Amino acid sequence: MKIQRTFQRQRSGFTLVEMLVVLAILVLLISMVGPRILGSKQKADINGAKTQIGMLMSSLEHYVVDMREYPDTEIGLSALLEDPSQDEETKSSWDGPYLKKSQIPKDPWGHDYQYQFPGTHNKRKEPEIWSFGPDGQENTDDDIVSWDGEKKEGA
Repeated sequence: MKIQRTFQRQRSGFTLVEMLVVLAILVLLISMVGPRILGSKQKADINGAKTQIGMLMSSLEHYVVDMREYPDTEIGLSALLEDPSQDEETKSSWDGPYLKKSQIPKDPWGHDYQYQFPGTHNKRKEPEIWSFGPDGQENTDDDIVSWDGEKKEGA
């Protein structure tokens, strides 16, 4: 008696069609979710810049309590870390550093914050701090500023 053996071919892997279906599903999911994730990152960076500007403005208020005036534009935000005064009388009133960090933070895109005093966008001539935003260009719609209203002109 002859025994017939039938060998079944075992499947070892995925077919090309199955791989293409999985790839198509992944592309579809990424195309739906990707823009939302990227939009959230940009929103978080903008909110982070606004928070840092608020923190710098608060530090400047502590500075002005001790020094009785804001640092001028040339000295800038570095006055929050190092005593900018030259004479002994004003040196004794500086009670800094006014920031916990050892350097002025950069905006979320790696650029320096800009500072001007007196400011040009408020009636009380307060200092102004701003970031050039994601594009790093001055006077564009994505600039993040410490004042309300119009963008900075010629800063």
